[in-house]
Amino acid sequence: MESLIHILAENKLILLFSIIGLGFLVGQLRVLGFSLGVAAVLFTGIAFGALDKRLILPEEIYIVGLVLFVYSIGLQSGPSFFASFNRKSLRANLFVVLILISGAAIAALFTQLFGFDAPNAAGIFCGALTNTPALAASVEAVKSYTAQYPAELREQLLNAPVITYGLTYPFGVLGVILWYYIFAKWQKVDFAKEEAERSREAGSGAILTKTFLVTNPAVIGKQAEEVLNLIEQRRFVLSRFKRGTTINIILPDTVFEKNDLIAAVGTADALQRAQIILGEAADDKLTLDNAGFEYRRMFVSNEHVVGKEIHDLHLEKEYGATITRVRRGDVDFVPSPDTILELGDRVRVVTRHENIQRITNFFGDSMKSISETDFLSISLGIVLGVFLGMLPIPLPNGSTFKLGFAGGPLIASLILGRLQRTGSITWTMPFNANLVLRQIGLVFFLAGIGVKAGQGFGATFQADGLVMIAAGALLTTVISFLTLTIGYKYLHLPMSAVMGVSSALQTQPAALAYANQQARNDQPNMYYAMVYPASMITKIILAQMLITALW
Repeated sequence: MESLIHILAENKLILLFSIIGLGFLVGQLRVLGFSLGVAAVLFTGIAFGALDKRLILPEEIYIVGLVLFVYSIGLQSGPSFFASFNRKSLRANLFVVLILISGAAIAALFTQLFGFDAPNAAGIFCGALTNTPALAASVEAVKSYTAQYPAELREQLLNAPVITYGLTYPFGVLGVILWYYIFAKWQKVDFAKEEAERSREAGSGAILTKTFLVTNPAVIGKQAEEVLNLIEQRRFVLSRFKRGTTINIILPDTVFEKNDLIAAVGTADALQRAQIILGEAADDKLTLDNAGFEYRRMFVSNEHVVGKEIHDLHLEKEYGATITRVRRGDVDFVPSPDTILELGDRVRVVTRHENIQRITNFFGDSMKSISETDFLSISLGIVLGVFLGMLPIPLPNGSTFKLGFAGGPLIASLILGRLQRTGSITWTMPFNANLVLRQIGLVFFLAGIGVKAGQGFGATFQADGLVMIAAGALLTTVISFLTLTIGYKYLHLPMSAVMGVSSALQTQPAALAYANQQARNDQPNMYYAMVYPASMITKIILAQMLITALW
């Protein structure tokens, strides 16, 4: 055993990847349907650090991991984060933000009730709400306040939030799932009824193709562009039309004539609006067989297309083509003229046979290209984020704080993710590449911070361990109960939706998996995606504010 420890202590790469590998192995173990997942890397690191003080990783390991992790999250979440504050989802996001502020206030109250210091209060907040990026922000905040402290005390304070996080994390996951079960039984929730209601809603959200006969005098004689520009958020696309025996693509300057047959693509609700505008429904199917046109699904991989709005591509005029659907990730949707194309999108294009190769070259349609990563833009974005994190921000009491390696790259990547491109620089990266970079950063951070925290884990557990576990369980319970009760009883959200909101508030995939298993519909996923970015960012900010306010 001593020789093995000596090998690990002398070879940091072997130690790093031993922690990561064993962590993933432990994370796959399931007990009563629950597994730690990637968080097991943190606990494995703590175990290694507690085993021997020589088992330590260079500080640069967890700093590099932290920067890669938060930068990847921000880049992917940028568009949805800013979009999450539209009218439809604003209520849910404000609800989540208020609950999280309440959670931070309760964690601050623990400093009075149990005598915890600022790092431990932040660790309880992060562990009870199961958020690793917030933990990273806490460590960075503590680091900025302890720069002049003696080395031993500084290490103790830096490890405090990590140890507390490790103690409170397990119930942070299990407690939420337990409350889902208790609350559903208490309120006698009928998930089958919710599924029926959801199915009716999904019927209006499915993408359909329908044919209409132009009979509305208000549009006869007018160009398609003129008519469509009068409709806000129309959520349908006019694909093609038939006049006599000829079928053609609808271009911006296409003039509607009486009795034209027009094929529209959109949701059922949107197609009802299309019918009101055009005239009446028709049974004809405007198939493209023998009409000289064809559909083609193609990847958006051309960097000159990525980040541009569809109407800026002038597809109708330049290529005689139109986009009827976009597939992003696992979701199909009908694009609007201002839809911004992202790297890796799959667009469904209708055009003439002779234009297919030109339009394919225009979009790129290269699987290899969307698998490659532009490290120039990534490096530049990270440098901007690190510089932002170094800037001192003044506080009302005359002191300053810095966003650090967690907050700086996160804010920079959120903005760059929303911009998507600046001139010739494309900031976004393919989803698969983003996921890999995020996972690498996360495991590096968890392994590096875990072994550091393991040095003092035993002493902390013996001193205040049980009190910290109890405080974390209390915080998880209060937040879960508030979220479920207010969301279900007062905001009148269906239970499946409330579980999605709660899972996102916890940023906890295990809770979401349980919610999906119970609800058997898509509402947990929908609401999880709706509030997840705001929840993530809010917790990162609140964790740093806890340190600042309580120091």
